Amino acid sequence: MQTETPSLQPRLKVTDLCRDYDGRSVVNNVSLEIRPGEVTCLLGPSGCGKSTTLRIIAGVEQETSGIVAVDGERVSGDGVHLPPEARSVGLMFQDFALFPHLNVSANVGFGLSGTKVENARRVSELLDRVGLHGYEKMYPHQLSGGEQQRVALARAVAPRPRVMLMDEPFSGLDNRLRDGIRDETLAILKDEGTAVLLVTHEPDEAMRMADQIALMRGGRIVQKGAPYNVYNAPIDKAAAAFFSEINVVRGKVQGALTETPFGQFLTPGVPDGQEVEILIRPQHIRIDFDRKGEGPRPTPVDGTPARGVVQRARFMGRESLVEFKMDADGSILKATVPAVFLPKKGMALWLSIRRDRCYVFPAI
Repeated sequence: MQTETPSLQPRLKVTDLCRDYDGRSVVNNVSLEIRPGEVTCLLGPSGCGKSTTLRIIAGVEQETSGIVAVDGERVSGDGVHLPPEARSVGLMFQDFALFPHLNVSANVGFGLSGTKVENARRVSELLDRVGLHGYEKMYPHQLSGGEQQRVALARAVAPRPRVMLMDEPFSGLDNRLRDGIRDETLAILKDEGTAVLLVTHEPDEAMRMADQIALMRGGRIVQKGAPYNVYNAPIDKAAAAFFSEINVVRGKVQGALTETPFGQFLTPGVPDGQEVEILIRPQHIRIDFDRKGEGPRPTPVDGTPARGVVQRARFMGRESLVEFKMDADGSILKATVPAVFLPKKGMALWLSIRRDRCYVFPAI
């Protein structure tokens, strides 16, 4: 039997991880594989079990069942429970947890086990990488939030952990700093060959950082894959709505077809009389700028056009958000348009949709 090469083997492998509290399941059969230099984002709403999963992998909390392995070595599960310091796992949290009585150099070097010369070289190398050369003798209270985050990163990376666990480490930074520090952090971790598991409740952060997203809900991973696939092929309505605002068009199936303001939708495999929900993201509603709604219905290009009357229009910075009341059923649909488009309330316009970006799910 052919074996995998080490470079293709998971650095972190989590198998059927479960954690119960007083008979209540908080983490339920979570399985993950992360390879060297890869970033997986555990994404989901507050209370879904993300942080508990992270704590179990770190070793600060014990699983009810399941296995955690690092580079093929079991560190937790089936009678094994290595302490956190024996797992080669680094931790980064929103609270930077720097030692206030130690200067920057001592904070970064804390826990290193090499010789004095080796440790000093490693500290100097990392401070250069995070842009803090010359800050060695400063103390945490003398640093800005962004600088403290860089020190925390250097300290977490210094022992060369094989796995880095990050629990919303950037949420305490303002937007101006966040993107740059996130990108710097990932570049360093990828260069080090570290497998990264990042917990976040922000879809934009997950899309920006992850090689793989694991969408979590109610203690379970409900969908897993590359950001493009998870975003564009949601497993259900809740998954689609978690990543962006959605419009919902409802209808009943008759003969594998559902009638909507935008024409008929194919809904094969759904029994007659079943109500379905067709999900459309605002950016996938097209506005016919050249033809007002008073004229005849235009020739279909991508789906049957439907007439809507503007209820409100707002400029959002990069795009404009326009709300329409649809003639067909009185429903409110939202469309986004790049740049500035602010039609007056009461203006009627023809709308069409991208059918290849619509998702059909049975109504619950």
